[in-house]
Amino acid sequence: MASSALSSDTNQTDANQDFLQKHVAFFDRNKDGLVYPWETFQGFRAIGAGMLLSTVASLFINMGLSSKTRPVTLSLYLSLLGKWPSLLFPIEVKNIPKAKHTSDSGVYDSEGRFVQSKFEEIFKKHAHTHPDALTSDELSGLLKANREPKDYGGWIAALSEWKILFYLCKDENGLLRKETVRGVYDGSLFEHMEKERQSVKKKA
Repeated sequence: MASSALSSDTNQTDANQDFLQKHVAFFDRNKDGLVYPWETFQGFRAIGAGMLLSTVASLFINMGLSSKTRPVTLSLYLSLLGKWPSLLFPIEVKNIPKAKHTSDSGVYDSEGRFVQSKFEEIFKKHAHTHPDALTSDELSGLLKANREPKDYGGWIAALSEWKILFYLCKDENGLLRKETVRGVYDGSLFEHMEKERQSVKKKA
């Protein structure tokens, strides 16, 4: 039984190996494989974030992830310096698994693949009020449970991601629904939110 479950989980991750890239690719507005801060800003605006949140998020995300996703240069001179910095802070979509932070849920594995069992675990362990949704307090419990000792950078990254998601995507009852969280992981939610906003604008 355990062997069968492990095999199923492995197949699931293989089938969804580009989920993390899809998640990030939404913010690659011109589809050139790079996400610049102004594209991150545009992406946040497209899903309904305000000017301030979009600005802060774009700076925080790009400055934090850019160096982790840029390939090491082959030049001896530059290799001595490490990864060559860019003041434009681009994020390379194809290398986004390298920027995966610690103190997270484990739903993305080290290669950026989606792990179904870890996703289900979020709600089995923390969704006490509703089996398919998280309250604000339950989300805080999830974040606390995932913290690794003295991993302050990971704590901040996880807190920022989940709190922004809750702020933008909670329903009218103040709940973050399971299907919404799934949509974030598989890369479909942001596109859906943008289309909904565009539809509302057209009707207005």
